[in-house]
Amino acid sequence: MAGRAGLTADRLAQAGAELADEIGFDRVTLSELARRFDVKVASLYAHVRNSRDLKTRIALLGLEELADLAADAVAGRSGRDALAAYAEVFRMYARRHPGRYAATRFPLDADTALASAGVRHARLTRAVLRGYGLAEPEQTHAVRMLGSLFHGYVDLENAGGFAHSAPDSQESWERVVDALDHLLRTWPPAR
Repeated sequence: MAGRAGLTADRLAQAGAELADEIGFDRVTLSELARRFDVKVASLYAHVRNSRDLKTRIALLGLEELADLAADAVAGRSGRDALAAYAEVFRMYARRHPGRYAATRFPLDADTALASAGVRHARLTRAVLRGYGLAEPEQTHAVRMLGSLFHGYVDLENAGGFAHSAPDSQESWERVVDALDHLLRTWPPAR
């Protein structure tokens, strides 16, 4: 039956990603995916080892999509323009693909993480930071700060955390990017 359904590991990851966007990444299961294809769960084991393998594949797909979008967004830009474009990619991807976005933070083992597009994300962040002239180890501190801020803001916004008061979240987002740009241009010296 799996052959007739045309199942492959890639097709299952894509369908799992679509399912994650619909019902939430944390609710994606092999049982739910099997229902999608009208097959028995056992049929999926020919293509994925277990639920963790499926979720890892969804995470890798999301990281790859996000890295591709980020690379396109920052190409030919520098300084605040690059920073704003890079930041906006996270925000827009999370809106369009909330389940895939959540998957990008699924814990990967060290080898899988090193082979993933997560490495491209780090390189892209460092490329954005080149316009600010930060040397190591300050650049690593800035990479961590940007990742924390972008993911934190997007998670809070998507959960409705900013919907209850003025000003509009978009206005706050623009101020955050302005503040980050200022901070990066005036990065404090190491203690």
